[in-house]
Amino acid sequence: MKLQQFTLLMLIFTFLGCKTQAQKMKIDYVGNAADNAGMHVWGSSPIQDKEGKTHLYAAQWSTKTQPDFNGWYKDCEIGHYVSDSPEGPFEYLGIAVPDRDGMFNSPHNPTISYIDGQYQLCFIVNENDDLTTQRIVMYVADDLKDTWRPAKGGEADGTILRQTKDSTVWNYTARLGVSNPSLIKYKGKYSLYHKSVVRKEPKGYVYSYGVVVADAVEGPYIHKPTRVTEEKMPLEDAFAFTMKDSVYMISRDFRASLGNSGGGLLWKSGDGFSFPAEKTVRAYEDLQHYVGEEYLKDAVSYRGKKDGHLERAQILFIDDKPAYLYLATGVQVKPGYGSSSHVFKISFE
Repeated sequence: MKLQQFTLLMLIFTFLGCKTQAQKMKIDYVGNAADNAGMHVWGSSPIQDKEGKTHLYAAQWSTKTQPDFNGWYKDCEIGHYVSDSPEGPFEYLGIAVPDRDGMFNSPHNPTISYIDGQYQLCFIVNENDDLTTQRIVMYVADDLKDTWRPAKGGEADGTILRQTKDSTVWNYTARLGVSNPSLIKYKGKYSLYHKSVVRKEPKGYVYSYGVVVADAVEGPYIHKPTRVTEEKMPLEDAFAFTMKDSVYMISRDFRASLGNSGGGLLWKSGDGFSFPAEKTVRAYEDLQHYVGEEYLKDAVSYRGKKDGHLERAQILFIDDKPAYLYLATGVQVKPGYGSSSHVFKISFE
């Protein structure tokens, strides 16, 4: 009898444990999304306007001035693309955020959101090509006509988050500032997730994520002292979103924790402040997995291996449900084009 009771309890615990894991994502490749002749297009963050058109905001820079990909932190700007369909084709509208050089240098890695009837565009900048000075800027607008203005709770130029000077905060030792933001509203609060590269004991560095929280979407934002991801599972380019009362992040599997580093991870949190490694599942694979080796045989690799590392995950929600995933790759098959964005149709079990 005791053995039967023990077996039943183990089955219950196993079932409950499975239910707490991140939901599995079904993913189907659609095709190329945003690209631009003579330019690198790195990542594309989607949003739909009131007419149902899909807008993409993407980092971009010339392949001629920076052919080795280093233009991302030297000569980058944020481009604006639009389509009647989430699957494209996308038309290039122009520059949404220009590169000002100097103290507001190379705006990069944009992510757009629509919260409380307002659009928010978050991105990173640095000072004079110095990666140790990376910080996060928030612009806001009432429409998608690129009439952006700095967030009220930030600095005059829209800077909403800098590296902390508080030694009790988890990323006090960050060597590359704060970067790669993702903004959500959850249980009445506003959470801005961000990456830092922090010291790892006894030596080295690790890519981790933390969060700052505000009572108003335009800030000011207050640091949570502990990181939200575990040191043993590094990540990059996390996009945060809410689903079924939980907070999720989809990210690049930076150190190949659950597969090769060309794919990604899906993280789950019950409170938005802790994303346990044991609840994390594989989300997507590299580009070759979807298009085949033959398709990429003559491709040029501007970044990463020729199998096409997929990075900068961004999700488009339609009717409050995740519908499309946009990912960047440094592998290109079209002559005269640099890196580009690809789109996938997604659903969750």
